[in-house]
Amino acid sequence: MSKKPESDLVGILSDLIALPSPYPPGTSVEICAYAAKRLKKAGYKVEIATKTKGVDNVVARMKGKGKGPVIAFNAHVDTVGVGERANWKSDPYKALVKGGLVYGLGAGNCKGSMAVQIWLAEEIARRGGPQNGELIFTFVADEENLGPDGMEFLRKSGRVRPDALILGAQTENNLIVAERGVMWAKITTKGRAAHAGNPAGGDNAILRMMRLVGALQAYYNKALTKRVKGAMKSTVNVGMFHGGHNTNVVPSACTVEIDRRLLPNEKVKDAFKELKSVIDKVGEPKNMYSVEFLTGTNGFFAPENGQAVGAFEAVVKQQTGRKVKFLNATGVSDGRYYADDGIEIINFGPGSGVQGHAANESVPIAEMVEAAEIQLEVVQRLTG
Repeated sequence: MSKKPESDLVGILSDLIALPSPYPPGTSVEICAYAAKRLKKAGYKVEIATKTKGVDNVVARMKGKGKGPVIAFNAHVDTVGVGERANWKSDPYKALVKGGLVYGLGAGNCKGSMAVQIWLAEEIARRGGPQNGELIFTFVADEENLGPDGMEFLRKSGRVRPDALILGAQTENNLIVAERGVMWAKITTKGRAAHAGNPAGGDNAILRMMRLVGALQAYYNKALTKRVKGAMKSTVNVGMFHGGHNTNVVPSACTVEIDRRLLPNEKVKDAFKELKSVIDKVGEPKNMYSVEFLTGTNGFFAPENGQAVGAFEAVVKQQTGRKVKFLNATGVSDGRYYADDGIEIINFGPGSGVQGHAANESVPIAEMVEAAEIQLEVVQRLTG
């Protein structure tokens, strides 16, 4: 490489920070137009793919002459909101370069990775593109919302079906190749309203819910202790509990929402069935409660000895002298929409996870440079 890409990367990231894309509202028109224009100019076949007006996604492709793998890169363009403006020491929408870091909203999550991928796309094109296979660069919205209008739409519509998917993430240039699945369910209980002065004259929906949730918690306290794979654990959380509308009334309705995180070998369908069967065994009258599936995606584990994972391991060792770490993911990424496709799914990029969603978010410039150089060599190995 003739020159370090430092100034180019800082320039691109500064442009991206200056294009607001917070969720809510989640609009991504401007920032996607910026990426699309650059990649079109570089020689990519570019499409703006939109399912819902205002929520744009970019898909840019370049094919090699020979047969080879389809490698897709991905970064999400949306950020969280600014939050409490007083907590920011600088303008969240103006990049501040200080002490080897770039500060700004989304600098780490995920505009730092997006800048690296735009630079990568342009540099690969400048060198003549891939010799074999196909490269796809995707910049998507609706990630912070866990919504259906971004990466899920690109997969469902058949636009992006790769052999390996490399997602920009704050991993300090280490790898996340496994991710837990997630299943959300809603339990609703019914009762009969009455005056609080005569509780026996009613049927308390909150107490009914407490019996159901108590049985659920007792079951999971036992069952989930055995479900562990390395640093990953199967978990459950009661995230929302709503019931009653007045202190002096016996409540006639109550709802609870549950979050289950699943090991890659647990399936969403089975997790819902398990939850429902525990609830059904409590013995409450069938017409007085319901269990509803809200949403869910299976977890994934990149196949052992995968070509792309192997390339990353080798290149990190060669370029930095260190052995790449395999990190444990707390949250979920857009890779989950490809969990059942049997492809390699890799999260990799500059920045630390603790920086995301925080005021005065930043990303180290040196890590961006390293991420760019590592991924350039990975693409070289995979597509020639």
